[in-house]
Amino acid sequence: MSQPTSASVPRWLKGWRIAWDQFWFTSRAPHTLAVIRIACGGMMAYIHIIWASLLTDFMGTHAWIDQATIGRLHADDWAWSWLWYIDSPVLLSLHQVIAIAASLAMMLGLATRLAVPLAWWMTLMVCHRMTGALFGLDQIVVMLSMYLMLSRCGGVWSLDAWLRNRRGVVVLGSIEEPTIGNNLATRLIQLHVCVIYLFGGLGKMRGELWIDGSALWWTIVNYEYQSLDVTWLGHFPLVIGTLTAVTIFWETFYCALVWPRLTRPITLAAAVFVHGGIALALGMVTFGTIMIVANFAFVEPHTTRRWAALVTRHGA
Repeated sequence: MSQPTSASVPRWLKGWRIAWDQFWFTSRAPHTLAVIRIACGGMMAYIHIIWASLLTDFMGTHAWIDQATIGRLHADDWAWSWLWYIDSPVLLSLHQVIAIAASLAMMLGLATRLAVPLAWWMTLMVCHRMTGALFGLDQIVVMLSMYLMLSRCGGVWSLDAWLRNRRGVVVLGSIEEPTIGNNLATRLIQLHVCVIYLFGGLGKMRGELWIDGSALWWTIVNYEYQSLDVTWLGHFPLVIGTLTAVTIFWETFYCALVWPRLTRPITLAAAVFVHGGIALALGMVTFGTIMIVANFAFVEPHTTRRWAALVTRHGA
């Protein structure tokens, strides 16, 4: 009886090793990452334009959060930014011009292998300078662009690919074939999204309003964020309580439900519903959009390619 058991242990370990290798080191096409690149690059350009429109207020000599305060906020961490030492309007404007140009190049897929790291770095510098004045959108675009650097996300739907096909010129970052780097970037985005939701759900479970089922109500009646009046839901307290409970359950267990093929479509549909609701009802259009984009990492490249073909066919 002991011999089959002892023989099964190596087979079990071998199976886990094979599954581990397949999870991380299987080649993946770049189509899904290309969509994330386009959306992330456009969003980064947008936030840099917003920052540039209030440049001296955000980072100037008399900024809302001055240099001394930033230094104290980062006294015990490894964060660093060259913008800690710059308050010249000319240099700050130059920084933003370069950041916007890099972000647009990332969106368009021009010299993608250079544009993505540059856009990430310039955005990170601003984020470390503006600690205390950021919100989720800024952090998510930095996260996505950080992982996109590992990939060949400019392999399709990019100027790099167009130039290669049009002129026969091999442009840096224009490789369309599946690569392990694409898979690594995808897996890291997926896992990071799972961690975000897990800790978001656990944090909500510590709040009394989420436990008693009233959190959604207090959210939709908050006029600071309200952009769509859905207070009529107050006539249906059972609906509000149910949606609150479903939201906290979905967010906490997202990390388990999104991997099985059976529950993945439902989990991703819930993400679109939740973040679409945030975008429409609470005025956080950019944040809701970028979170849907982050969830898109769980869509397989062949599915993205098929959807793109359908859109192209109907558009033609």
